Amino acid sequence: MAVGEYSFPSMPALTGVRLATTSAGIKKPGRQDLVLIELAEGTRTAGVFTRNAFCAAPVTLCREYLKQSRPRFLVINSGNANACTGERGRRDAIATSSAVARLASVMTEQVLPFSTGVIGEPLPLKKIEGALPSAYEALSDNGWEAAAKAIMTTDTRPKGFTGTVEHEGNTVTVNGIAKGAGMIRPNMGTMLAYIATDADIAQTVLEDLCKEAANRSFNRITIDGDTSTNDACVLMATGTSAAPLIEKPVGELYEKVRALVIEAHEYLAKCIVADGEGATKFVTLEISGGANDDECLQVGYAVAHSPLIKTALFACDPNWGRIVAAVGYAGVSGLDPSKVCIQLNDTVIVENGARAESYTEEQGQAVMDGEEIAIRIHLGRGDARQRLWTTDLSHEYVRINADYRS
Repeated sequence: MAVGEYSFPSMPALTGVRLATTSAGIKKPGRQDLVLIELAEGTRTAGVFTRNAFCAAPVTLCREYLKQSRPRFLVINSGNANACTGERGRRDAIATSSAVARLASVMTEQVLPFSTGVIGEPLPLKKIEGALPSAYEALSDNGWEAAAKAIMTTDTRPKGFTGTVEHEGNTVTVNGIAKGAGMIRPNMGTMLAYIATDADIAQTVLEDLCKEAANRSFNRITIDGDTSTNDACVLMATGTSAAPLIEKPVGELYEKVRALVIEAHEYLAKCIVADGEGATKFVTLEISGGANDDECLQVGYAVAHSPLIKTALFACDPNWGRIVAAVGYAGVSGLDPSKVCIQLNDTVIVENGARAESYTEEQGQAVMDGEEIAIRIHLGRGDARQRLWTTDLSHEYVRINADYRS
């Protein structure tokens, strides 16, 4: 179950990136569950990772390796998170990187490992090591869709983005894939995202852009309020385009590339929400009029995480009192209800601390019957604004997570 129509884009080759998938039989025999991504020598890489204290062994290693060298390979397995696996988990993650390094004649520290799947189970290292040679031999520049499918867990569809910008006769391309459907909340969620560009971007600029793009996208989505142990968002710049080096975060080329990279992140983030476990609604939360960004986010997440609101969304029930209650308990100090305005799409439901005189139940019902809904909340306190994306909470969400390990 997913919201809206979607088809995976036709992804062009991106010079400097090759991908391959294979089956290691990690969780289900025959399923494509192992991905290898090769990066051209000289590629610069940046990453944003989960803040969960129980972060998985591959997350810890990726953070370390990014400080030590320029990555040449990424190896990703689905079906097993290699999280909460102690010292063995770290050894297994290192061994996975080392296996790739031996095949490619690079340093272990140049291979970033990633895992997603069930927490607490030892990584089936022998299966992965046995499957890696076939993945290495299969590397090609047209493996984006296969890779997007192989990293899926409870996702119902692969998620991809491609786009280009022109600058002084030169084309810059951005390709990206992501996975995620549940255990999604900022900092980050059970999600992996790999976004590559052939732009030539200085390391510090790339790192800042990676953080900015993640904060505006993957750190603004929530399915169920849970933060995973394995999240990672990786931004890679191969520098293989003929466009000049972006040395500083200024100038026309930088602004074009920045806009496209952020667009890629936001699009993939919204794809995750639309494919939320059991989702039947795609909900945009627009919080404006805050004294600062933090209180806008407080209100936004109070609404997005309310089980009562999420189940009302699933039921197509315009029970707007639940939204009012969430705004009220969000913890905004000194909030004046008489200045708060709440809308469903463009229908005003609350103003001046009470139900809008123009509001009718029929108007609310018409909005809630749609698949895509905007909840707009104006706090009347300042100029800050924030936007988030979330879903409803359905019977199917319970079924998926009750059956996840079976």
